[in-house]
Amino acid sequence: MQTATFSFDIGKFDESQLKRSSVSIAVVTAERDAGPDSGRQRQVTMCRNLSKYALIFLFLALFGLFWLLRNIHSVENWNCHTISALYQLQSRIQSSFLPTFYHNHTFCAQLGQKPSPEDELEERYLLDSIAWPGPLTRSAQTALRLTSDPLHSLFAILPTKGGREWHVGDQLEVLVQMHDFHGRPKRYGGDFILARLHSPELGAGVAGNVLDHRNGFYSALFPLLWVGSAQVEVTLVHSSEAVSVLQRLREERPDRVFFKSLFRLGFLSETTVCNMCLPPDQQPLCNYTDLYTGEPWYCYKPKILSCDTRVNHAKGGYLKHLISNQEALLFQSGVNIKVHIHPSGPDRVTVLPPRKDKVEAESSSAKPDAIMLAPSGYYYEKSWRPLGGATLRQFNDTSAIIRCLKDKMIHLYGDSTIRQWFEYLIAFVPGLKEFNLHSPKKVGPFMAVDNAHNILLKYRCHGPPISFSTVMSSELRYISNELDGLSGGPNTVVVLSIWSHFTTFPVEVYIRRLRHIRLALVRLLDRAPGTLVVIRSANLRALDQEVSLYNSDWYSLQLDEVLRAMFKGMSVRLVDAWQMTVAHPLPHAVHPPQVIVKNMIDMLLSYVCPEEKKS
Repeated sequence: MQTATFSFDIGKFDESQLKRSSVSIAVVTAERDAGPDSGRQRQVTMCRNLSKYALIFLFLALFGLFWLLRNIHSVENWNCHTISALYQLQSRIQSSFLPTFYHNHTFCAQLGQKPSPEDELEERYLLDSIAWPGPLTRSAQTALRLTSDPLHSLFAILPTKGGREWHVGDQLEVLVQMHDFHGRPKRYGGDFILARLHSPELGAGVAGNVLDHRNGFYSALFPLLWVGSAQVEVTLVHSSEAVSVLQRLREERPDRVFFKSLFRLGFLSETTVCNMCLPPDQQPLCNYTDLYTGEPWYCYKPKILSCDTRVNHAKGGYLKHLISNQEALLFQSGVNIKVHIHPSGPDRVTVLPPRKDKVEAESSSAKPDAIMLAPSGYYYEKSWRPLGGATLRQFNDTSAIIRCLKDKMIHLYGDSTIRQWFEYLIAFVPGLKEFNLHSPKKVGPFMAVDNAHNILLKYRCHGPPISFSTVMSSELRYISNELDGLSGGPNTVVVLSIWSHFTTFPVEVYIRRLRHIRLALVRLLDRAPGTLVVIRSANLRALDQEVSLYNSDWYSLQLDEVLRAMFKGMSVRLVDAWQMTVAHPLPHAVHPPQVIVKNMIDMLLSYVCPEEKKS
């Protein structure tokens, strides 16, 4: 046995400490000398003491279980909120360290079913048709002083041939010349410009057709449609350099708007990021690709829960720091986002009644074949007047709308811009009573019924991507699948609006979605030829730097041109929300003001109940 020797400095201890130490040593020595019987006695005593507290421990355990069962929903909510808060914190951290998603843009476009050779050919044609001119080189960032400056740029009204007067039926041509911030002329095109001809006194307005000559000059063409004053307004929405940035973001950063889903089982819940395009090499994915259309959708797989425990879908947020500080200068409100261009001379003309001599009607300065897209309509006395054969009826009272919609089923599918029509109709027609489906506000689905007149009005949002607050997973439906479930017929009206939530994705994604909807419409019209189909186009919205990077009017314009081309020649009607918002004097908004919505509803009802032709 080894002996340990300890050395103490007794001078450092007082008398009381020495006594306590002696007592402790004595107790230890006595316990050692008592042997194993003393140890067994202590164990028996300990067991008796524990048995006294067993009932107390059992009672506390049962009480805790009872409390948990009574408050299970509160625990779930607490858990959801906690995970949501942690997720938001994680998202902020990830947004700073997220790897750059600079894949080829076809990564997102090629997801889903492989298109047929005919579809690929159409896709190439559509992409070529919306190809946008721009700076000669896009590799290096351009200094702000060398970009388009609306304050230094000018426009001028070109005179008619021979200097004759302007008459209704003539075409007005305006020449726009862009300059940079030094006042020097631009030598290339690609600026996004809007033009409007209007008369505040007459409540009149029409959108102009802007032609890019790709050398810094642009032509804005207007048909002269009313007698009286007509004033020109030209607006720079984005410079060509800003459009180049938007193009790059659309192709390289389809993840700049992200989504999330909540997964829940009992009181366990997890939230993960979802999108149409998720890099598969970061973590395992849950595949929610639609079985009928092949439309892709993915979420990152939860750490614990399985993929089939998904509860809902919601907008996650926007990625920040997408552009450099130098590029941010291209998106300044009041500097180069939706700023008016000044005229170099008069900005208005006086329009006389139509000429009697048809030969003189050809005396405008622009040739007729220079008009690539005639306007679909114009405002006069604050009322929309369609061109091209359609006639707008005024539905100014409830009884007129009820007579038109009697025995009709109206199905509205799409984003919030078509939900706005649902809200307008139930507010304007008291007989349409909304049936409470206990759906989330501003999300849907919604339904309203007028039993007395046998009217059914329904709204449902389109499938992902959809940037609503929260949509239950069971309510995520693709429009094409919904159309396949309709019987159709002469008492069925289908209204579609799908564009606003696709602006952050490559155009190929939008083409694929419209292709599925178009095929479903062909099937619907084949089995029920009397079905009325109306499509609402995109519209302008208010822009600042942040909105521009995700939902610029330039993105909407590109999608709108694709939509018009893909449904051209089909038995569908168009409500031209784009030109109705360009031509109107009120500020742009993603949800247009009620006066514009009223004209849109009048256009819809005019398709449902066209004016009877007089014999």
